[in-house]
Amino acid sequence: MAEVRKDRVLGLSLSLSTAYLLVVNGFLWILWIVALIAIAIWAFGFAKRRRMTALKEAGPLSDEDRGYLDDHFDLYEKIPAEVRTRLEPLVQVLMAEKNFEACGDLEEVTREMKVVIMAQAALLLVGRDHRFFSKLRTVLLYPDAFSGGRMDDETVRLGESWESGSVILSWRSVQRGGEDERDGRNVVIHEFAHQLDQENRHADGLPELENRAAIGNWAHAFSAAYEDFCKDLDAGRKTVMDPYGATNPAEFFAVATETFFEKAKQLNRDYPELYEQLKRYYGLSPMDW
Repeated sequence: MAEVRKDRVLGLSLSLSTAYLLVVNGFLWILWIVALIAIAIWAFGFAKRRRMTALKEAGPLSDEDRGYLDDHFDLYEKIPAEVRTRLEPLVQVLMAEKNFEACGDLEEVTREMKVVIMAQAALLLVGRDHRFFSKLRTVLLYPDAFSGGRMDDETVRLGESWESGSVILSWRSVQRGGEDERDGRNVVIHEFAHQLDQENRHADGLPELENRAAIGNWAHAFSAAYEDFCKDLDAGRKTVMDPYGATNPAEFFAVATETFFEKAKQLNRDYPELYEQLKRYYGLSPMDW
């Protein structure tokens, strides 16, 4: 009988010890998770402060850099001086922070190429609160149109945006899009609009917005515009936006963004609610330039 009692006491003691260890381990795991979250928040804040410091320290573009924009970015001279003053330091921060890789037969990515690409990309950030294209790590640049990245994909492309943190561009297409600011087509603006759309994980035509009311207003305006746009195409009517925008809502957002910057008055005429949403999102009104 005494032995049975001893066994029970021993078993109870072991159970209590096990429970104690589980509680301690659980508590340690919670502390570990909290520490990781705190480190992540600190790292995000540090990166943002570093970027803002770099933005303040970056001066205007050089005359040589502006010459590149005169040659390859026609819209630049129409941008208000106040906006250009804020945009030029942003261009320099983006050039310094993002990697550039020459692909195909392109020997190198020159400063001219970097300035021309990032000046157009920065236009999507300069009027709004942003995170410097937070997911983007690398810009891959081909000399001309390129095929898909898989052996079984030979589709010819002018540009791509990947959720994994890359934008792929054709330099010739960059030049064509920037040098004609009235055709409503700009591959840099298109692909970097996808980057903004992809910041909330998936490209679906709904980028990150400030609150539920903004999301509701956006969804209402974009859904109505997308439906009208597709109906016009089905009826064979000419549209101000590239028909490629009918592919899906993500492409519609990217095409609408191109049109917003290059055919602002026509977009406002045909889709005023859509224009208003883009104006609020980008914090700019190209129609007034």
